[in-house]
Order: sequence, then structure tokens, then C-alpha cells
Amino acid sequence: MLLLVGLSTLLTVYIGGKEVIAGRATNGNIAEFIIYVNMLTWPVASLGWVTSIIQRAAASQERINEFLHLEPEIVSNNTEDKVIAGKIEFQNVGFVYPDSGIKALDNISFTVTPGKSLAILGKTGSGKSTIANLLLRMYDPTEGKVLIDNINIEALSLTSIRKQTGYVPQDVFLFSDSIANNIAFGLTDEIDEDKKRELVYTAAKQAVIYDNIEEFPKKFETMIGERGITLSGGQKQRLSIARAIIKHPKILIFDDCLSAVDTNTERKILDNLEQIMKGRTSLIISHRISSVKHADEIIFLDGGRIIERGDHDVLMQKNGEYAALFEKQMLEELEA
Repeated sequence: MLLLVGLSTLLTVYIGGKEVIAGRATNGNIAEFIIYVNMLTWPVASLGWVTSIIQRAAASQERINEFLHLEPEIVSNNTEDKVIAGKIEFQNVGFVYPDSGIKALDNISFTVTPGKSLAILGKTGSGKSTIANLLLRMYDPTEGKVLIDNINIEALSLTSIRKQTGYVPQDVFLFSDSIANNIAFGLTDEIDEDKKRELVYTAAKQAVIYDNIEEFPKKFETMIGERGITLSGGQKQRLSIARAIIKHPKILIFDDCLSAVDTNTERKILDNLEQIMKGRTSLIISHRISSVKHADEIIFLDGGRIIERGDHDVLMQKNGEYAALFEKQMLEELEA
């Protein structure tokens, strides 16, 4: 564009100069045309710039329209805001991922009464996280039923279930916002600022992240990058735990949320979680036995099936897969 602007001026001077030499124009005529060229250059350039923006916007709008026209696979017809007690029951549940065709769960059955905790262990790909996804109704089971308070989860309001469930995912997603706003993400707008601040501080202390936040120059107003890029893995996981427990949910799901914290921090968090989980139904998904051995019941998955179940003492007496994993992890801790 700048090259064309320069060429236009040069051509005007060159052709105008020849006309002046030939006596058909004056020096003033050349000056006039140079001014005209300069006056017309930027409107024409702006027209090209706007055309380019429109083309880029059209391409972006196509992608946005694809997203807006997607029909959700999980549909909730019930809008009743039902208060749940927290009883969870899986009845012969089987699940095949629709995209890959992989059978993640096969004939899974268990019951968690309100206020009790269930731990789920297993190797990578054994179907641990799939159970959490079915309970949050990210998918519907291909076989069997998932019940909450003896009601099929498909008959309950999707919003109501998720509002009363605290979920700490394995892959933490934090927003490019302040630490306080990230923790308070699940709270409703009706809560006043003083109460919200109090809840944020309490949740941060329970998740053993309060002292770390206080060390930052702006403390709870510290801005964190997209996906929490400015925080360590352990800090992100503890922030996610604080976000899950701040709304006092009836069901708590911890999906391998302590994998990035050291043993001492894990112990502190677990001590606090024992208090938090009282009166709440809890699902603890992990590959570390230290995170789950205090649960009321433990199930061990392999290939999408339950191969062992019971509490810590019962499973140790069976001397099976659970006991072998426990001994292996104890040796690793001693060597470390």
C-alpha cells in the first residue's frame, strides 16, 4: 500500500512535469494533483482494509455458527430445582464411548449412602474418570442406570444436579482473572461482597492454599493467566479444590486431584477434607492409596470391571491387587 502511494505521487510528478515542459500545464496544476492523490489514497486504502476485515469476520462467523447450531446430546426436560440428599447408586452400568467405540465400563454396581465416601482406584484407562462423567451426566450410560436419591439421573434437572455437586477435575481449568474470582466462580450473584470474601478465605484455608496466596504481592487480587499458567501444578489443584468446596455441595467428586502435590501438603489437605466431607457424599478417584485408604468403601477397577471391593483393612487381608499396589507405593515413598 505504501509502495502504491509513493508510485502515485511519482507518476503525478513525472507526467505533470512533462505537461509543464510541453506548456500544457503549470506548476500549480502538479501541486493540485498531488493533493488530490493524497486525499484519495487513504479512503481507498481504508476500503481495502475494511474488505479484508469483513472476509476474516465471515470466516470466524462460520465457525461460531457451527458451534451455535450444535444440538446437545444430553437433554434435561425437568426444570425442577430439587434438593438432593446425596445417595448415589450405579445399577449394572456399562458405557461405550460413542466416538471411539471403547468400552470403558462393564457391569458396574455400587451404592454410596448420604454422608459416606467411596474411593475408586485402578490403572490408567480402567474407567475411573468415566464414573465421574456419568455421575455429572456428561454422558448417559449405554447399559444400566445411574440413580441419585433412588431417582434415575436422566429424570432429574441437569442444572440442579450440577449446582449441588462439587467437582475437582484432573485437568484443572482456571480463568484469566483474579484468584478470588476463580475461587468464587460457583457462587451465586445474590451473595454480598463481605460474605463472598469470607467464604473465599475459608475455602482457601481448607484447601491449604491460603498461605501461598498471602505470599503474592496482591494476595487474593493477584491476576492469573489463562488456565492458571502463572501457578504451579499443586497450586492450581488446590485452587480447584477451594472452588469446589466453597458452595458446600451435597456431592463431592475428587478426580485424582492430589497427584501434583507433595506428601506433606496431601496429608494437610486430606485432614481438612475429612472435616469437609462430613455429612456429604464423596467420591475420591485416585491412583495413590494414601489419598483413599480412609474412605468408607474402596473399589478397585481393572478393564472397566470391579475386581476388588471393601475398606482398606479388608482389601489388605485379601492380599490382591490393592495390597500389591499399597506395598509398591510404600516402597517408592521409602526410597524417595
